[in-house]
Amino acid sequence: MRILVDAMGGDNAPVAIVKGCVDAVNSEKGYDITIIGDMSVINGVLSDEDYDKRRIAIRHTTEIITNDDKPTTAIKIKKDSSMVVGVNMLKKKEGDAFLSAGNTGALLAASLLLIGRMKGVLRPALGAVIPTKGGETLLIDAGLNSAVRAESYVQFANFGTEYMKALYELDNPTVGLINIGSEDTKGTPEVKEAHVLLKKTNLNFVGNLEGNDIIEGKAKIVVCDGFVGNILLKFLEGTGMYFLDSIKSMVKRNTFSKIAGAILKKDLKKFFTPMDPDIVGGAPILGVNGLIIKSHGSSNALTIKNVISKTARLAHADITGHIKMTLEGEI
Repeated sequence: MRILVDAMGGDNAPVAIVKGCVDAVNSEKGYDITIIGDMSVINGVLSDEDYDKRRIAIRHTTEIITNDDKPTTAIKIKKDSSMVVGVNMLKKKEGDAFLSAGNTGALLAASLLLIGRMKGVLRPALGAVIPTKGGETLLIDAGLNSAVRAESYVQFANFGTEYMKALYELDNPTVGLINIGSEDTKGTPEVKEAHVLLKKTNLNFVGNLEGNDIIEGKAKIVVCDGFVGNILLKFLEGTGMYFLDSIKSMVKRNTFSKIAGAILKKDLKKFFTPMDPDIVGGAPILGVNGLIIKSHGSSNALTIKNVISKTARLAHADITGHIKMTLEGEI
C-alpha cells in the first residue's frame, strides 16, 4: 500500500507534513509514503530525521496551490502543483490514497475534475468524526455542499454507513437526519422529502435529530447539508477549545487547584482526546473515484501522523469499493 501526501498544503507545510510522514512510518508498518512537493525543501527536512529510507519516496513538483487561489482556476493552471500531481497520481493508480491539508475548495475541484464522481453520485460529501456520549459519530456532509437535493441526503447516509462499517467495524450503524425538530413535518422542503426517502431505505434510520440528540449519541451517522454541517463542526471544535482553555486557567490559579489538576490530569486527557482534531482529524471526500482525505489547514506533525494511520485503515478496508457496490445496488 502506498499513501500519497501533499507536502506543500497547509499552514505548517512543508516541515510539519514531512515530519508527520516520518513519524507515521516510524510508528506503523504496512504502507509506504510518497511525499509530493519541492524536492530540495523536503530533503532538507528529511536530512535531520531518522527513518527507513526505503519507505518514503519523493515526487518533485514546482508549484503550490495556496488558500488565496481560486479553486477551479488553480487546478487548471497550476498543473505541476503538489495537489494536482497527487490527485493525478491517485488516478493513475500510483498510490492507494491521497492526503492534503491544503485549500479545501481546490481539493474538491481536483477530486471532481481529475478523479470524477462515482457513477450515480449527485454530490460528493465530506465526512468528519465528532465525539458524542455514544462514542464516535460521523457528521456528513461537513462542508462541501451548502445546499443539496433530497436524494443526496440518502446518498450521504449510504456513504456514512460504509465509512462507519469500514473504520469502526459497525454492522448496522444508526442514521439520523439533522433537523429543527423530531417531527416528520419539520424542516425545509428538501429535508422533509429526505426524511420520507430515508424511511424507505434499508438503512438503520432512526428519524430526525435535534442538536442535543447529536451529542447524546442517538445516531452513529448524522446527515445534513454542508452549510449546517460545517457550522456544527466548527462550533463543536470551538466549544472543545473553550472548555480546554477554561480548565487550564482554573488549574493554574493557586496551589490547591494545581494539585487538583494533577490528580485529574489523566481523566481530563481522556475526556478531551476525542475532541482533539490532531488526534481524530482527517475527513474523506466520499463519492469520488478514489480515496482522498482532507486534513485541517493547521495540521501539525501529530495530525498528519494520525491522519495517515486513518487513511491506511480506510484504504485497507476498500471504503471506495464498498461505496461503489452500494451505489450499484441503488442504480
